[in-house]
Formats: sequence, structure tokens, C-alpha cells
Amino acid sequence: MSPGMGRAAIVTGASSGIGRAVALELAQGGWRLGLVGRDAARLAQVAQECGGDVRIGAIDMQDTAAFASFVADFGAVDLFISNHGILDGRREGQMVESAEVARDVVAINLQSVIGALHAVLPGMQARGKGQIAIVSSLAGLSPLPDAPAYSASKAGLVMYGLSLREALRGSGVGVSVCCPGYVATPMGGEHLGNRPHEISAQDAARRIVRNALANKRLFGFPAPLWPMALFSLLIPEGLLRLFNGDLRFTVAKR
Repeated sequence: MSPGMGRAAIVTGASSGIGRAVALELAQGGWRLGLVGRDAARLAQVAQECGGDVRIGAIDMQDTAAFASFVADFGAVDLFISNHGILDGRREGQMVESAEVARDVVAINLQSVIGALHAVLPGMQARGKGQIAIVSSLAGLSPLPDAPAYSASKAGLVMYGLSLREALRGSGVGVSVCCPGYVATPMGGEHLGNRPHEISAQDAARRIVRNALANKRLFGFPAPLWPMALFSLLIPEGLLRLFNGDLRFTVAKR
């Protein structure tokens, strides 16, 4: 029997990019799926590509009550992959991102994720089993000068996820934190600078699913960037600037 048979997963940010690729990866394993995103039409298309037992929810993840209702209607969740978020930073002509951009990024990338986790956790704790995978970013370990709030939100996910994992130790609920580097996705395409060692969304999805199901504490990719990100705070500032290069962002398309 396929490893996913009889098990259920919810994936947020599932209408495109990494989320879509994760949904397709799980569908191949026979998982029952709950796919959440903001674009109903794109979600329907992903559901059609997945086939099988799929429920979709066109939800703004800042609406915690709407997501909690979706979770309650979906039923038992064996795997929750929190993948939603936005990429934004300073715009053309700016030295620092605006306060409005910073607030939006933190609200969506960090606060709404925490809200989503607490919508899923009670059911997993009650059953004494389940796995959570939080998709952060290498920027959460090696911050981007053009996107302070994005970097901070991703760093917050790393720390929250690792703390939650320890808090849940022995409960039967596992937590994994994933830190991808550059992935070829529509959101990633908003980055105008260099994109070293970029991988496909399909490759990223395979790594996320495999490591989450193995209950890996913290993992990232690709290999050349992952160890550098882990030690970035110890790297001399001059070398770090050379590594970062000319990083610029366009307006995030929302």
C-alpha cells in the first residue's frame, strides 16, 4: 500500500508554487487532501490535477475563524504543511521597506501561520498523533537586507516551530521546520537579484514531504546555501555582503 493511503493532509498556499507541488506529491501517495489558498479558480485546477479525494478552501489565512471552520469540516489531519506567505520588501527608490509593507508581511507570514497551527493542533493532540511542517526560508537564518520584515517573519517561524516541537515532545505530534532557498515559483520570480542554486518546485516539494514524514527537526536546501545560512551570523560582515550581492524586490503581486 502507498505510504499515504488512508491518511489526510492539509496544505496552505496550495494554489501555486511550492504548495501546488506539495499537493501533487502527496496526491501521488494517495493522501486525502485539503487545499487552501486565496484563488478559488487556481485551487480548483490544482484539485483537478491531484484527482482523488480533495477538498478546497478559498480562504484568506488572516481569517483564522474561516480556516478553523475548514479544519473542523475536513476532519482528522495527519499532516499539516503550513506553506502560505508573501514576499515583499523595499520598492524601487526606497532605502528601507515601508511600515505598511512590514506590517502586512509579518501579519501574513508569521501571525496567520501561528493562528493556523492552533486551528490544527487541538485535533492532533486529542488523537495523540500528527505531523506539522512549517515552511520558512533560508532568509530566516541569513536575513535579506532588502526585506527585513520578510526575514524577521521567517526567523520567527523557525523559532516558533522549534519551540513548539520541544513543547510537544512526547505527545505524539511532531514539528518540522523547512528553510528553502531559491525555488522557481511565481512568488520567487518577483525577486530581481541573483538566484543561486535555484531548484524546481517539484524538487522542493519532494524534500519537504520526505523530511516532514521523517519528523526532521530542521532542514533546508539546496546544499551549497544551507550550511552557509546556518553559520551566517558568524560570517564576517564583509563576506556576508559579498554573498548577498545586489538583492532587490519588486512590488509583491497580491
